[in-house]
Amino acid sequence: MGEPHVVTLRPTRAADLDALFRFHHDETAVHQAAFAPGDDDRPAFDARWAERLADPELTTRTVRADGRIVGDVEVRREHGVAVLDSWIDPDHWGLGIATRALRLLLDGLPERPVRARVAADNRGSRAVLAKLGFAEVARELVYAPARGGETERLVYELD
Repeated sequence: MGEPHVVTLRPTRAADLDALFRFHHDETAVHQAAFAPGDDDRPAFDARWAERLADPELTTRTVRADGRIVGDVEVRREHGVAVLDSWIDPDHWGLGIATRALRLLLDGLPERPVRARVAADNRGSRAVLAKLGFAEVARELVYAPARGGETERLVYELD
């Protein structure tokens, strides 16, 4: 595909779930994400996403690059603070898509601070957060379901 010319966000809908299911179950991506479940079957995935799409406290957007679905981004609230997440198809890593998609999401989000968390060894996601102006504010050792054990997680914040 090469670097996409146009990266867009739109509200996630049920028709996007086939593509998102594939991306969220890619072994490499699940390992990198570390803290995502990644082990649910399709009915469980659909049920979890139905709940997510109905949750008024969760903003989920499908990421498209040159019109093709390549992932999703979201903002949820935890203890009154916005927390950012993203998931991009590994076939599209390294093309600037996550940075551009998250910038679009952040541009429409007036509240600050915004937090993000990432496995310490996930260099790609750490680089994306740095490009967006996030700063590391904490380190924690937490259980990572995708890895079956404790993993160091970094907490980032954007003021």
